[in-house]
Amino acid sequence: MKKSEAALRDAYPHFLPIMTRWMDNDVYGHVNNVVYYSYFDTVVNEYLLRKGVLDFEHSPTVGLVVETQCNYFSSIAFPDRIDAGLRVAKLGSSSVRYEIGLFREGESEPAAQGHFIHVYVDRETRRPVPLTDAMRAALSALAVNADR
Repeated sequence: MKKSEAALRDAYPHFLPIMTRWMDNDVYGHVNNVVYYSYFDTVVNEYLLRKGVLDFEHSPTVGLVVETQCNYFSSIAFPDRIDAGLRVAKLGSSSVRYEIGLFREGESEPAAQGHFIHVYVDRETRRPVPLTDAMRAALSALAVNADR
């Protein structure tokens, strides 16, 4: 399997600064691989909350993660501050492919990058539903070479 080519900082239209925590490090002295996915989740949900298109408790629809992937290029360790970059690579009728780059503060090349795909479903039935107009507008602002 061929490793993905790293996308530079300017390929991402939205950023969230994230401070690493002491507990993020593993016994090898760097951030444990599972924590990277937590950073991915944090930048996506922060964006959706700030845009007013996500309400954890009351939204009639919820996004379920159906696929994740991460490529690691260099280590991150506490007390690094990272900038989590976010873009939308594909915007479907009920799904979104988010791409995330994790950059050490001030660096243009990512320490890691990856993606996850949300399928938006009805909260009760768990059946896919079309993205709302508000959600589509918020996500279109992040779209890079995407199907809109």
